[in-house]
Order: sequence, then C-alpha cells, then structure tokens
Amino acid sequence: MADLTPTAGCPGLHVSKPSPSEPATASAVCHCGASATAKGDTQVGALVAGWNANHGSAHRK
Repeated sequence: MADLTPTAGCPGLHVSKPSPSEPATASAVCHCGASATAKGDTQVGALVAGWNANHGSAHRK
C-alpha cells in the first residue's frame, strides 16, 4: 500500500483507524504551510473539524 501521509508537495488530510479497539491517528498538511498530527479518537475528531473549518476546501472560498 502506498504511503498516504500528506506532505508539503502533496497536502491533505489522512485519518487511520486500523481496528475498533485501536485509537485513530491523523495527520494533515495544508498548502498554506499549516500542519498537525493527532492520536486518539477525540483528538482526531478535533483535527478533522479544524481542517474542515480552516483548511482544505475552506481556502477555496
């Protein structure tokens, strides 16, 4: 499987949860230079909410 971790050259959001008993992990890199990582379902949820509100498609508005 390809490495789906976002980079400055290929920005985006990647979330992983290998099984229901393991914590979710996420990493995000925006073309504006912002980046973040999170571990645990609650923290990943907050990262995704912040990405949706402030990065990703929000920059296209």
